[in-house]
Amino acid sequence: MSSAVHSGAAIPSGATDFTQGIQYFGQPWPEFEVHGAAAIAPGEKAIRDPSDPTAIYQTLLGADALRYLTLQITGAKASGHPGGFASSAEAYSALVMLGHTNIITEVGHHAPGYYSAMFLDTSLEAMGIHTVSDLRERFRERHGLLGHLSGAIPGILSPAGPLGQGQHFAMAGALLHPGTLFPVTIGDGGMGEPYVLNSMLHFHVAYPKVTNFLPVLIWNGYSQEHHSMVSNFDNKAMVRYWKGHGFDKVVLVDAKSFDDRNQPGAYVDSTRFSFERRLEWAGAVLDAANRAAKSALGGKPTALIVKQLKGAGVHALGAKAHNLYAQHTLEHADVVAGLKRRALPLEAWKLVRENFTRAGGGPAARTVVTESVLELTPLGDLPLKEYPVGEATVPSTAFGALVAEVGRRDKRFVVANADGNEASGMANINAALRIRHPNTDEIYFQGPDGQAYEPLSEDACAGLAVGLALFGSRSLWLSYESFAVNGLPIVQTVTQAMAELRRRTPSAVMMFTAGALEQGRNGWTHQRPEAEAYFAALMRNGNVFPVYPTDANMIQVAYDWALTTHNKGIAIFASKSPLPVRTTFEQGRRALADGAVILHQSAAAAGPLVVFAVAGDMVLLPVYEARDRLEQAGYRVRIVAVVNPRRLYRPDDVAWESCADQDNGFLDDTGFHALFDGDALIGVSGGVGATLEPVMLRARAARRAVMCWKRGETAASPKEIMEFNGLSAERIAARAQELLAG
Repeated sequence: MSSAVHSGAAIPSGATDFTQGIQYFGQPWPEFEVHGAAAIAPGEKAIRDPSDPTAIYQTLLGADALRYLTLQITGAKASGHPGGFASSAEAYSALVMLGHTNIITEVGHHAPGYYSAMFLDTSLEAMGIHTVSDLRERFRERHGLLGHLSGAIPGILSPAGPLGQGQHFAMAGALLHPGTLFPVTIGDGGMGEPYVLNSMLHFHVAYPKVTNFLPVLIWNGYSQEHHSMVSNFDNKAMVRYWKGHGFDKVVLVDAKSFDDRNQPGAYVDSTRFSFERRLEWAGAVLDAANRAAKSALGGKPTALIVKQLKGAGVHALGAKAHNLYAQHTLEHADVVAGLKRRALPLEAWKLVRENFTRAGGGPAARTVVTESVLELTPLGDLPLKEYPVGEATVPSTAFGALVAEVGRRDKRFVVANADGNEASGMANINAALRIRHPNTDEIYFQGPDGQAYEPLSEDACAGLAVGLALFGSRSLWLSYESFAVNGLPIVQTVTQAMAELRRRTPSAVMMFTAGALEQGRNGWTHQRPEAEAYFAALMRNGNVFPVYPTDANMIQVAYDWALTTHNKGIAIFASKSPLPVRTTFEQGRRALADGAVILHQSAAAAGPLVVFAVAGDMVLLPVYEARDRLEQAGYRVRIVAVVNPRRLYRPDDVAWESCADQDNGFLDDTGFHALFDGDALIGVSGGVGATLEPVMLRARAARRAVMCWKRGETAASPKEIMEFNGLSAERIAARAQELLAG
C-alpha cells in the first residue's frame, strides 16, 4: 500500500459529500481496480462467500476506515479512547460484511469506533450528522455523541460505560429474537470484571437452546493503564478458560501467526504487516467470524477470540493507545502519523459506505432490533386481592400472587431472584411459573421451561431482567435488600439509558425484601439497607421511583401501576413478614399519585401536633405504639406514609424535563402542606434517611428530626434490632416530646 496522502488542503475532486472533513486521503490500494465493486451486492444483506478475495479485501478496507475515523474524531477533541477499538477493527468489519449488525459491546471505551460505524452506514444522519466534519464537531458534545455509548444514539443497541455489562444485553436480545445473532465485543480488561463469564455460564445452563449470542473477545494484552490480567495466558489456556464457562466451541484467530515483521511479544499490530499478510489476516478474521456465527446460530454455545495488539493502526500501541490526552490534537505528530498511515482514497471511502449501508438489510438505525417497539402480550385487568384493613398479611406473598399471574398471561415474562423466591415469601411464584433449570424436580418446582431465573448471582439476575426491559420485554428482578448491591450497577446503567431512549419500553421493575429489620438473627451481614440510598440519590434523575408500600394491599397496587409505566426504574421495598393491612386499594392509588397518604390523624384537640413521615412497612409498628403513648399524654399525632417519595420533590429538584418519556407528577404545595404541616415533624425510616429528603426539603415545621437505621447487629427479633437503632416506640415518643418541648 502506498503511504502517500493528500492533506486536508488538497482534497480530491468529489470529496464534497459525506467525506467532507476527512483530513487526509491516501493513494489507491494495490488491485483496487480488481476489487472495487461492492462485495455486498444491491438488494443483499451480506457478502455471499467469506473466502472471496474481494470480500476479504473490502473487509480490510472497512477496518482501516473505522480506524481512521476513530482516531480523527478523538483527535478532534483531544479526548476519547481509540486504542481498544483499533484492535477490534477487523472483527467489527467482518461481522458487518457477514450481515450481523446487531452488535453490542461491554466496552464503553470503544464508543468512537461504534460511532464511526454508525456514521459509515448513515445511521447518524437521523441526528443531523451527514459529514465527517459533523462527526468531528458532535463527538463528545452535549446533544451529540456521548463520551460512552448510549442506546439513544441511532443504531446503537445498548449503553456501555461500566465494564462487564454488555453480555447481559446480548443474552436478552438472543432470548427475545431467536434466529438473530447478537455479537458482543468484550475486552480482555473488562473480562476481568467478576461476573462477565459467570453470567454467561448461568445463562447457558438455564437456556441451553438460546445460543444466538456471540461473545467476541478482543484479546489485545492490555487494559487501561497496564498489561491485562490475562496477558500471560497462552492460546490454549484462553480457550480452556472459555470452554470452562460453557462455550462448546471457541474460535481463536491470532495476528501473531501472520506477522512478517518480526514484532516482539505475543501481541502484534497487523497494520505493520506487508499488504499480502494484512489480507491474509483479514481473511482469517472473516473466516473465523463466519464459522463462529454459524456455530452460534446452529445451536452451539460459541465464542470468538481475536488476538491483536491494543492500538493496532492508530497513534500508539499498548495501554499508551488507550486514550488521548490534551496534547493529542489533530496537529500532534503521533496523531498525524497515525492518520496518514490509515488514510484511504476517496473511492475506498465510498465503497466502504456502500457495503455498510447494505449490510444487515440497511442502516442499523432502521434495522437493528432496538429501533422498533417490541409488541407486548396484553395483560388485561389483573386479579388484585384486597385484604381487610387490620388483617395481618405478608406483603411479599401478596405481591408474588400477582407476579405469578403476570407470568401466566405473558409467557415471555422472566422473574429473576438470586436469593430464592421461597426464601422471600414468594413460593407462589415458583409454584406457578417454575424455576428454570435443566433438571425437572417437582419438589422444588423446577424444570427446563420455567420463567423464574434463579442463579446465585445478583449481577446475572439483575442483568437479564433489566436487559430484557431495555430491549422491550416485561421482567422483574427480586432480591434481598442486603445483597441487591451486586446488581445495582447495571440497574443504574439501564435506568439512565431509559431516560434518553427514543422509544418506549417497559419500565425496569424490581422488588427488594428481607429488609434489615427482618434480619435480626442473621446479623449485620444481612442488614444492609444502604441500597435504599442508591435509589434515593437516583430519584433526582427524573425517571427513578423507589416505592415503599405500607402493606399487602398497597404493594399490589404499586406493582399494578409499575406494569403500566414506561422507561422508568421502579424499586419496591417491602417485608416478607406478616404485617397489619393499613390501607385500601383507593388509598394506595392515591399514595402512588401524591407520593404519600395519611394513615392516622388524631381527633381534633388542643394539644400540639407531631407529624410522622414514615418510609417503610415494618417500621410503622413502633410508630403506631409511639402514637398511643403520645395521644395518652395529650399530643396530637398524624402518621403519613411516604410511599412514592419522588412525587414529593418540587419540579425544579428533579431532571424530569431531560427525560425522553417525561413524568412531571409532583405534589403541589397545598397538598404537601396538608400532609406534613405540624408543630413538629419526624421522619422515620427502617432504612436510610436519604429517602426522606424531599419531605425535609419542603416541610415548614420549625422543629424536625430524622430517625432511621444506623448499623446492624445480631438480634432476636425486629423489635430488638429496632431498639438497637433507636427506633423503639419509647425512643420515638420521647424524641417527639423533646422537639415539642423545645
